[in-house]
Amino acid sequence: MEILGMSIGQVLALFGAALSVALAGMGSAKGVGLAGQTSAGVSTENPEVNPKLMVLQILPGTQGIYGFLIGVIILVNIGALGGDMKAVELTQGLAYLAAAIPVGVVGYFSAVHQGKAAAAGMLLVGQHPDMSGKAIIMTVMVETYAVLALLASFLMVNAITL
Repeated sequence: MEILGMSIGQVLALFGAALSVALAGMGSAKGVGLAGQTSAGVSTENPEVNPKLMVLQILPGTQGIYGFLIGVIILVNIGALGGDMKAVELTQGLAYLAAAIPVGVVGYFSAVHQGKAAAAGMLLVGQHPDMSGKAIIMTVMVETYAVLALLASFLMVNAITL
Protein backbone atom coordinates (compact mmCIF):
# COMPACT_ATOMS: atom_id res chain seq x y z
CA MET A 1 0.00 0.00 0.00
CA GLU A 2 1.24 3.48 -0.85
CA ILE A 3 0.44 6.99 0.28
CA LEU A 4 1.42 9.76 -2.17
CA GLY A 5 3.82 7.36 -3.85
CA MET A 6 5.52 6.35 -0.60
CA SER A 7 5.35 3.08 1.30
CA ILE A 8 3.76 2.99 4.76
CA GLY A 9 7.25 2.43 6.19
CA GLN A 10 8.57 5.59 4.55
CA VAL A 11 5.58 7.59 5.79
CA LEU A 12 6.06 6.27 9.34
CA ALA A 13 9.78 7.13 9.25
CA LEU A 14 8.98 10.66 8.03
CA PHE A 15 6.34 10.97 10.75
CA GLY A 16 8.94 9.92 13.33
CA ALA A 17 11.34 12.61 12.09
CA ALA A 18 8.56 15.19 12.22
CA LEU A 19 7.48 14.05 15.67
CA SER A 20 10.95 14.40 17.17
CA VAL A 21 11.39 17.89 15.73
CA ALA A 22 7.87 19.11 16.53
CA LEU A 23 7.53 17.87 20.11
CA ALA A 24 11.02 18.85 21.26
CA GLY A 25 10.71 22.17 19.42
CA MET A 26 7.34 22.98 20.98
CA GLY A 27 8.70 22.23 24.44
CA SER A 28 11.75 24.41 23.83
CA ALA A 29 9.63 27.26 22.52
CA LYS A 30 7.42 27.07 25.59
CA GLY A 31 10.38 26.81 28.00
CA VAL A 32 12.37 29.61 26.38
CA GLY A 33 9.25 31.77 26.24
CA LEU A 34 8.46 31.23 29.90
CA ALA A 35 12.04 32.03 30.86
CA GLY A 36 11.98 35.10 28.61
CA GLN A 37 8.89 36.45 30.32
CA THR A 38 10.54 36.06 33.69
CA SER A 39 13.77 37.57 32.41
CA ALA A 40 11.91 40.65 31.23
CA GLY A 41 10.32 41.12 34.63
CA VAL A 42 13.53 40.57 36.57
CA SER A 43 15.49 42.86 34.21
CA THR A 44 12.96 45.63 34.80
CA GLU A 45 13.69 45.51 38.52
CA ASN A 46 17.42 44.80 38.28
CA PRO A 47 18.89 45.59 34.80
CA GLU A 48 22.47 44.77 35.84
CA VAL A 49 21.70 41.03 36.00
CA ASN A 50 20.42 40.79 32.42
CA PRO A 51 23.58 39.15 30.99
CA LYS A 52 23.36 36.43 33.67
CA LEU A 53 19.73 35.81 32.77
CA MET A 54 20.50 35.21 29.10
CA VAL A 55 22.27 31.91 29.86
CA LEU A 56 19.26 30.74 31.83
CA GLN A 57 16.89 31.67 29.02
CA ILE A 58 18.90 29.81 26.37
CA LEU A 59 19.08 26.50 28.25
CA PRO A 60 15.51 25.24 27.56
CA GLY A 61 16.22 25.64 23.84
CA THR A 62 18.62 22.72 23.69
CA GLN A 63 15.85 20.12 23.61
CA GLY A 64 14.64 21.56 20.31
CA ILE A 65 18.15 21.09 18.95
CA TYR A 66 18.15 17.47 20.13
CA GLY A 67 14.82 16.75 18.43
CA PHE A 68 16.05 18.43 15.25
CA LEU A 69 19.23 16.33 15.32
CA ILE A 70 17.31 13.04 15.56
CA GLY A 71 14.92 14.20 12.84
CA VAL A 72 17.82 14.95 10.49
CA ILE A 73 19.50 11.61 11.26
CA ILE A 74 16.27 9.78 10.40
CA LEU A 75 15.94 11.74 7.15
CA VAL A 76 19.57 11.01 6.22
CA ASN A 77 19.16 7.31 7.04
CA ILE A 78 16.13 6.90 4.78
CA GLY A 79 17.66 9.02 2.00
CA ALA A 80 15.01 11.73 2.16
CA LEU A 81 17.59 14.54 2.13
CA GLY A 82 19.55 13.11 -0.77
CA GLY A 83 16.55 12.98 -3.07
CA ASP A 84 16.67 9.21 -3.43
CA MET A 85 14.51 7.79 -0.65
CA LYS A 86 15.36 4.22 0.25
CA ALA A 87 12.83 1.45 0.62
CA VAL A 88 11.57 1.35 4.21
CA GLU A 89 9.62 -1.69 5.36
CA LEU A 90 6.64 -1.31 7.69
CA THR A 91 8.59 -2.65 10.67
CA GLN A 92 11.51 -0.32 9.94
CA GLY A 93 9.14 2.65 9.70
CA LEU A 94 7.60 1.68 13.03
CA ALA A 95 11.11 1.40 14.49
CA TYR A 96 11.97 4.93 13.32
CA LEU A 97 8.72 6.21 14.78
CA ALA A 98 9.46 4.47 18.10
CA ALA A 99 13.02 5.84 18.10
CA ALA A 100 11.69 9.39 17.80
CA ILE A 101 9.47 9.09 20.87
CA PRO A 102 12.10 9.45 23.63
CA VAL A 103 13.67 12.65 22.31
CA GLY A 104 10.28 14.07 21.31
CA VAL A 105 8.30 13.35 24.47
CA VAL A 106 11.06 13.74 27.05
CA GLY A 107 12.36 16.74 25.10
CA TYR A 108 8.95 18.42 25.30
CA PHE A 109 8.45 17.92 29.03
CA SER A 110 12.04 18.54 30.08
CA ALA A 111 12.15 21.80 28.10
CA VAL A 112 8.98 23.04 29.76
CA HIS A 113 10.23 22.09 33.22
CA GLN A 114 13.66 23.48 32.46
CA GLY A 115 11.99 26.74 31.52
CA LYS A 116 10.26 26.76 34.90
CA ALA A 117 13.54 26.00 36.68
CA ALA A 118 15.24 28.76 34.68
CA ALA A 119 12.47 31.20 35.62
CA ALA A 120 12.90 30.34 39.30
CA GLY A 121 16.66 30.75 38.92
CA MET A 122 16.12 34.15 37.37
CA LEU A 123 14.10 35.26 40.36
CA LEU A 124 16.94 34.04 42.58
CA VAL A 125 19.54 35.93 40.52
CA GLY A 126 17.39 39.06 40.58
CA GLN A 127 17.55 39.08 44.38
CA HIS A 128 21.05 37.58 44.76
CA PRO A 129 23.18 38.15 41.63
CA ASP A 130 26.08 36.23 43.17
CA MET A 131 24.02 33.02 43.05
CA SER A 132 23.82 32.81 39.25
CA GLY A 133 26.04 29.72 39.22
CA LYS A 134 23.64 27.88 41.50
CA ALA A 135 20.69 28.97 39.35
CA ILE A 136 22.42 27.61 36.24
CA ILE A 137 23.21 24.29 37.97
CA MET A 138 19.57 23.91 39.05
CA THR A 139 18.47 24.50 35.48
CA VAL A 140 21.08 22.23 33.93
CA MET A 141 20.02 19.34 36.18
CA VAL A 142 16.80 19.05 34.17
CA GLU A 143 18.92 18.79 31.01
CA THR A 144 20.23 15.41 32.17
CA TYR A 145 16.98 13.71 31.20
CA ALA A 146 16.86 15.36 27.81
CA VAL A 147 20.41 14.15 27.12
CA LEU A 148 19.48 10.62 28.17
CA ALA A 149 16.47 10.70 25.84
CA LEU A 150 18.67 12.01 23.02
CA LEU A 151 21.09 9.17 23.61
CA ALA A 152 18.29 6.59 23.66
CA SER A 153 16.81 7.92 20.41
CA PHE A 154 20.24 8.11 18.79
CA LEU A 155 21.05 4.51 19.70
CA MET A 156 17.65 3.31 18.53
CA VAL A 157 17.86 5.15 15.19
CA ASN A 158 21.33 3.79 14.53
CA ALA A 159 20.26 0.23 15.33
CA ILE A 160 17.78 0.24 12.43
CA THR A 161 19.21 -1.23 9.25
CA LEU A 162 17.64 -0.69 5.84
